[in-house]
Amino acid sequence: MFSATQDPRQREYLAAVSVIWHSGHVDGPNSALNSDESVCTIRSPKGEEKASLLLDFGREIHGGLRFDIPNISSGQPARVRVRFGESISEAMSAPSNDHAIHDSEILVSWMGRTEFGETGFRYARIDLLQEDVEVTVRQICAVLIYRPLEYKGSFESNDLRLNSLWKMGAYTVHLCMQDHVWDGIKRDRLVWIGDLHPEAMVISSVFGAHPIVTETMDIQKLRNPLPQWMNGISSYSLWWIIIQRDWYLYHGDMAYLTSQRHYLLGLIDQLANFIDVDGCEKLDGFRFLEWPTSDDPSAIDAGLQALAVIALRAASELCVAIEENETAVRANNLAEKASKFVRPDSESKQANALKVLAGMADPDNVNCSVLSQDPNNGLSTFYGYYILQARARAGDFQGCLDLIRTYWGGMMDMGATTFWEGFEMSWMENACRIDQFPQPGLGDVHADNGGWCYQGLRHSLCHGWAAGPTAWLSEHVLGVAPASPGFKTVRIQPHLGDLQWVRGTVPTPHGVIEVTHVKTKEGHIDSRVTLPGGVELVD
Repeated sequence: MFSATQDPRQREYLAAVSVIWHSGHVDGPNSALNSDESVCTIRSPKGEEKASLLLDFGREIHGGLRFDIPNISSGQPARVRVRFGESISEAMSAPSNDHAIHDSEILVSWMGRTEFGETGFRYARIDLLQEDVEVTVRQICAVLIYRPLEYKGSFESNDLRLNSLWKMGAYTVHLCMQDHVWDGIKRDRLVWIGDLHPEAMVISSVFGAHPIVTETMDIQKLRNPLPQWMNGISSYSLWWIIIQRDWYLYHGDMAYLTSQRHYLLGLIDQLANFIDVDGCEKLDGFRFLEWPTSDDPSAIDAGLQALAVIALRAASELCVAIEENETAVRANNLAEKASKFVRPDSESKQANALKVLAGMADPDNVNCSVLSQDPNNGLSTFYGYYILQARARAGDFQGCLDLIRTYWGGMMDMGATTFWEGFEMSWMENACRIDQFPQPGLGDVHADNGGWCYQGLRHSLCHGWAAGPTAWLSEHVLGVAPASPGFKTVRIQPHLGDLQWVRGTVPTPHGVIEVTHVKTKEGHIDSRVTLPGGVELVD
């Protein structure tokens, strides 16, 4: 945790890109965009329509608003209603005040500036509630609260759509890097360890070894000491181990890993009590993978069985690294026993993907019979990352590229500038985009959809768990992955699919790796690789 004086975040003031709607007595609405000598005046005469403005800041941001008011006719503060929205629909309705305040009445100061709010939004509606008063507005700007970070990783190709999607994932996670890595900036402004894994992989691919990840893991460990499960969810304790393994593999921070020894060994002891003599996992607590499979017991059982295998193997690798060799053997033996226990088959793509990643199912068979069937449906923005990883195990890189373009690209086609908590392709049918006003006869993609904890306008449209394609493209299309902890050695195995060329960078503890891959007329790939000192290329 940090105090206000230690807050690493900065504040940046952003002008709105447009006033997309106004109502009532609003003179010179576009002047509210600027801070020059022109001004906007708003007034709400008694008995008449309230003066209102709807501002568009052009992209999802985290923060609030600043009102610059040189004059109010009453000589007193004026009462206004402020509504933040990730969509036009949300800003024009009565937004939820879960976790962050999205709808509030406030006073704006006379002859001064007033700042208000800290949430996720793109749109802001302002209504002058006070009657018979005129308010002069020099500017209403957004206050962007963020960490000033260098994008060390990059991705470019001849496909502009993929390039934009890579950047969307990076930006989504960047916005979620607040005091810790949050699940989302509008509603789940919390640390959920399971959801952290895709975000940690994106941070590794874009920003490198940022301490916010280890700080986030440590704060949740303090909040949930053993024998508690992380966030009260047994699978999230499994994810804690997997994140630790992948973070160590990418960054090689032995000092940090060694500091986790006591908790890691205790967690392995605890997990051993939940693997029975036949290898069946019997995890208690909230048995959960992610929301779209939460009503499917067969998916939960099969998925948790596989996830236990993945986590125990990761635990064994970590124990080898810290020279806890007896525990390493014990964890590996538990993983092998659990991998041989056969759960009833599940039709869930998420569960089948985990089975592939656990080595419990043949990648080609699962991809052919499950994952590539009706590929854009039966997904989730969170576990879509693991479906991509499983399909990569089958060598179906073209199928993965198509899936990213269509499924994650579907959010972009609906006006998104960041990835969403949930999404289904059916939501796009005969529906308005989030940057359009609801229209009679058309669906509202934000208000009409969602489920579980993200129904309707409660749905978060900037959720870090959805950003997996950014990490996946860096790993599998740029083809850069650590072959040993901390990138002492690296494998570079690009898979371009239908791309003609790709270039980019991947951060390592030694510096940035630069790659360019170009497909020849014969279909071969010519690669140019620049490695920093201390990194060795291996086959």
